[in-house]
Amino acid sequence: MTTVLYVILGAVIGGVIVWIIASSRLKWFYSKQIAEEQMRSSDQKNELEARAKSAEAVNTELRQQVGQKDETLDRLRDELNAERQTRVEALTKLEAAQKSFEEQRALIEAMKKEMTDTFNALSSAALKSSSEDFLRLASEALGKVVSDTKGKLGEHQAAMDGMIKPLSETLKRYEEQIRAMEENRHKAYGSLEEQLRTLASTHENLQRETSNLVSALRKPQVRGRWGEMQLRRVAELSGMSMHCDFTEQISVDTDKGRIRPDMIVHLPMEREIVVDSKVSLEAYLDAIAAQTEEEKKAKMEKHAQQVRAHMIKLAAKDYWSQFEKSPEFVVLFIPGEAFLSPAVEIDNRLIEDGIEKRIIIATPTTFIALLRAIAYGWRQEQITKNAQQISMLGKELYERISTVAKYFGDLGSAIERSITTYNKVIGSLESRVLPSIRKFRELGATGAEDIPALEQIDQKPRNLSLLDPE
Repeated sequence: MTTVLYVILGAVIGGVIVWIIASSRLKWFYSKQIAEEQMRSSDQKNELEARAKSAEAVNTELRQQVGQKDETLDRLRDELNAERQTRVEALTKLEAAQKSFEEQRALIEAMKKEMTDTFNALSSAALKSSSEDFLRLASEALGKVVSDTKGKLGEHQAAMDGMIKPLSETLKRYEEQIRAMEENRHKAYGSLEEQLRTLASTHENLQRETSNLVSALRKPQVRGRWGEMQLRRVAELSGMSMHCDFTEQISVDTDKGRIRPDMIVHLPMEREIVVDSKVSLEAYLDAIAAQTEEEKKAKMEKHAQQVRAHMIKLAAKDYWSQFEKSPEFVVLFIPGEAFLSPAVEIDNRLIEDGIEKRIIIATPTTFIALLRAIAYGWRQEQITKNAQQISMLGKELYERISTVAKYFGDLGSAIERSITTYNKVIGSLESRVLPSIRKFRELGATGAEDIPALEQIDQKPRNLSLLDPE
């Protein structure tokens, strides 16, 4: 009896051990598989989020810096939205997998409870029956449990494979799309870097040329020569020619000494305009190179003061009294709108005070308008002179044609007198001479041709009545 009890207890203990091992292995297998999938999904999720954030940052940077890549960025943005949608779908599938795992865990707990109840029933039955019956029942119960467990495990494994496989394919597709995005991003970055290098090179060249120009303009001789060249170029752009419409650097001796204006523009009616282009730009160049707003403002104020000082100095030269043909004003030429605009903003009365002092401040734009008005005046004066010459030539031609018409009238009268004399001769010849001559033929004279009949001229010369010979 003791042996039977030992056998029963051994069987019960063996069944419990088998149940515990099967349950723990099954639970460990599912837990490990779910944990691995969760870990892979979490890593891939984090990687996708990081790459998505990186792609968003790249797209934002490219959109701000390279306007020409708008079409490419739109396409990348669409792909990113599609990937986000796919990621949401993947997260949804992952949540579904977790839910399925919870259901499977609940199923395992139910199986555990069922096996516990079964073993309890087997233990009770074993105490009441013989060892053979107990072994048979235990073997059948364990076989059934193991068979059911294997079947359900296969079903759950197939279900897990069905859920994991689409997720793996989706993640693989994500990786391919992200790889393509990375390639496009590298290409875009390469193009952007090339454009930035070109822009940097152009900026360096511009800075170097600007520095050279500023350095050159700080020299009074170079600045003066540059102003004279700008003045001549503006005059030529206005359609004027040197030595004809304007002259440069004419020296004139006056009571105050020798003066030499930069340009004298010739006006209609033998008038002249004196132009001066010697204006200081030192303070303006210092303002451009200033590092702070306060320093720039102070230098611009100094520039306005220098322009006003030069205007007062030019007015004191009294050019209009030194050139008899000059109107009572002088043009102060500033070789750029950028030099005059800040001075006028600071000194609002600069232009008005200049007019009061007979100084017209002009930039290339306003000076071109002034010169074109002068050129128009030249053309009008030339047209007036041409009209006067045409009038004189017309009067002279009229007088000559009148004289010729008179001669034609005399010629017509002479022709008319010749016709009258001719008709008289023909009439006398026909009536007195030819009848006697024709009698020779009647008397038998041969060998002589018939004398043709002579006709009188009935036409008269046409009178020329277009012009009055007087």
